[in-house]
Amino acid sequence: MSAPLIQLFNVCQRYSGRTVLCVDRLSIEPGSIVGLAGPNGSGKSTLLRMLAFLEAPASGTLTFMGEPVSIKPNGVHRHVTLLVQEPYLLKRSVHANVSYGLKVRGEENVTDRVNHALEMVGLDPDKFSQRQWYELSGGEAQRVALAARLVLKPKALLMDEPTASLDGQSATLIRQAALAARKEYGASLVIASHDMAWLSAVSDHIVHLEHGEITDIK
Repeated sequence: MSAPLIQLFNVCQRYSGRTVLCVDRLSIEPGSIVGLAGPNGSGKSTLLRMLAFLEAPASGTLTFMGEPVSIKPNGVHRHVTLLVQEPYLLKRSVHANVSYGLKVRGEENVTDRVNHALEMVGLDPDKFSQRQWYELSGGEAQRVALAARLVLKPKALLMDEPTASLDGQSATLIRQAALAARKEYGASLVIASHDMAWLSAVSDHIVHLEHGEITDIK
C-alpha cells in the first residue's frame, strides 16, 4: 500500500503558551476529499496551516508521502497549497497573478496553462487575462486566487472557508473547480467549511473539531 499523502502524529500547536490544537493522528490519503467541520475557534485554520506546512507544530511529527517534513523549504511546498477565505492578489493583471507561481519555478510558455486554470474557475481568458486586480469583484478575485493554485497542479489543495463570503455563482464555480482538480490530476482536497450540506455531499470523511481536538471522524 502507498503511504498517506500527509500524516500528523501527536501534533500540538500552542500560541503564547495556550494550546489551540492537539491531534493524536490524522491521515490525508492521495486523491481523497476530507471535510473539516467545527465552530469558529475550533482549530480548523490552525490545522490547515500545519497541513500546508506553513507553520511548525509545537510538538509532534508531520510527514509527506511517508517522509518527515520540516517547515524549512525542502521542496514539499511545491506540492501543497492553501486557499484562504480572503484572497490575496498581487497588484498586477489576472494573467500575471495566475502565472506567477509557474514563472517562479522557471516554467516557460505558461499561457496555455494559465488559460486552462482560468477556464476551470469559470473565467473567460479572453475577457479576464489582462484585467487588473482592482477591476475584479470579490467572487472573481477568489476565483483568480484559486486559478493561481490550480495552475500548479498541487498534490493537495487545502481550502479554508473558500466560499463563505461569495455570491452563489462564484461559490458554485469554486466548488466545481476544486472537484475538477481532484478528477483531472488526482489532487487531495481538505476543505474547512460551515456548509455541512456541501461537505456531506463531496467528502470521503468529515473530521469534526472542537476546542482544538478531533471529536469525531465520519
